[in-house]
Amino acid sequence: MTTELQTVRTSHVLQHTSGRNEIWVAIGLSLLATIAFYFSTKPTLKDLDYTVEIASAFLRGDLGLRQKPPEWLNEMIPYGNRYYSAFPLGAVISMLPVALLQKASLIHNFPARVLAALIAGACVYFFFQLAKAFGPEYSNFKANPLARRILLALFPIFGTWTWCNLGMGGAWQIALGLALLGEIAALYFTLVRPLPFLAGAFFALAAGNRTELFITAPLFLYLFWRRSNEDVPGQSRTARFKQTLRANAAMVIDFLTLPVALALLTAAYNFARFRSIFDFGYFHIPDVREEPWYAHGLFSLHSIPWNMHKMLFQGFRDDPEFPFISFDPFGCSILLSSPFLFLLFRSGGKYKVICWIAIGLLTFILWCHGNPGGWQFSYRYAMILLPWMFLLLTGNGPPKLTVTEIALFTVSIAINGIATGLFLWTDKIQP
Repeated sequence: MTTELQTVRTSHVLQHTSGRNEIWVAIGLSLLATIAFYFSTKPTLKDLDYTVEIASAFLRGDLGLRQKPPEWLNEMIPYGNRYYSAFPLGAVISMLPVALLQKASLIHNFPARVLAALIAGACVYFFFQLAKAFGPEYSNFKANPLARRILLALFPIFGTWTWCNLGMGGAWQIALGLALLGEIAALYFTLVRPLPFLAGAFFALAAGNRTELFITAPLFLYLFWRRSNEDVPGQSRTARFKQTLRANAAMVIDFLTLPVALALLTAAYNFARFRSIFDFGYFHIPDVREEPWYAHGLFSLHSIPWNMHKMLFQGFRDDPEFPFISFDPFGCSILLSSPFLFLLFRSGGKYKVICWIAIGLLTFILWCHGNPGGWQFSYRYAMILLPWMFLLLTGNGPPKLTVTEIALFTVSIAINGIATGLFLWTDKIQP
């Protein structure tokens, strides 16, 4: 009995120590990623600070600008006696801390480079920690495939189009970065450390910056319910569902409180500006209605073929000079820009079905949008798919790092590093 008790105590001490070590590894990796991202990017679109301009107007008690904005902010919407932004309310609220720092004269310009780097580092932290959602073999630090977790944590930031696009530092790119951060953090507080209110808060951050993400709310609730079902003793499916429903009523309320509040405030925000709760103002941007890709509306099934081609099939360009490849300035295949994604199609995975449902729903919405994304590397909108892709890649692979994973990761890093250099540090890629 004494030996068993000592064994249990030793096990608890080891788990506590390993958990503490994990946190330090995650923090260290996050800091390294932040520094690497900061010095490898150049915010070429930092002057397009639409959300900060509107956040500053909020602090003055206005929903829009009273004075005509500078000419480079050509997507500001003249409506009535104000100039508004088409960004959703959540994206503007996210920039209130920056606006407060500007008002206090602690900063003067939009800190796009710092903000993008901090977002990248925070994402790496949560990606690394999220790997613990895949069974007991991931809960013991000493037994963890640490190298594989580090590789997977770095991949969504440096092995995909996120590196280049978030590094551009414009308001659209920062909003996508915050949506990515909100999603991955919400998944962490759902699958690894279940805290419904925090998960809902980060989900609100994600959906506030990319409104289409509201459609994934039922998937998060399902993941909470699924986790509760695993703890319920053997019962009939109906009885287990009813018990889970009763037990998780508080969870549903906690998770949905902030997202629902944000949705209601967004509806009021839209109505106050454009007299419609569903009007975000995009079609009020000067000359947008005349653009040919919106001939069938902002969202249309007619847009699917073009978006599909850009996201999956658009190729690279050759270049007679080093590095001998170049890229279309308006998008290319995510599979070519990030070959590591071919591993999505391996069999297995703990959350395979729900991940593909999320990817399918969000991809359908993205493909229906009239414009595939404008100036970009690869398909920037697909950043919001990466958390679900991460779950697939982490769950369907072997416990230890393989040569194939290392090779595809290296190629993905090289391609996206080249793209980041060409787009952000040279003038070789032009419209």
